[in-house]
Amino acid sequence: QVQLVESGGGLVQAGGSLRLSCAASGNRFTINTMGWYRQAPEKQRESVASITRSGSINYSDSVKGRFTISRDNAKNTVYLQMSSLEPEDTAVYYCYANYAFNLDNYWGQGTQVTVSS
Repeated sequence: QVQLVESGGGLVQAGGSLRLSCAASGNRFTINTMGWYRQAPEKQRESVASITRSGSINYSDSVKGRFTISRDNAKNTVYLQMSSLEPEDTAVYYCYANYAFNLDNYWGQGTQVTVSS
């Protein structure tokens, strides 16, 4: 059974930094793309960043230049380094992993990030 466990959320002042981690386990098959979405109160879930197994990266325009996504394929772990945080970044952040054996996305439980002004 696939499990994704996130860590690293919390409360930070505007301009500060946080690093999120997400480790996938429970399945020996290859993970294609890993990434992060976020959902703010009363807003739709939006894509933040993604990274393929070979290292191709995409960012949303709202985080480009401030966030950095990376992954460790040996550990099936994806990271999101968030810098120059703004109150608008406040949201629950969800990681996902897309597995090669069925091309389904599996999701973490979410971690709260709160940026105070």
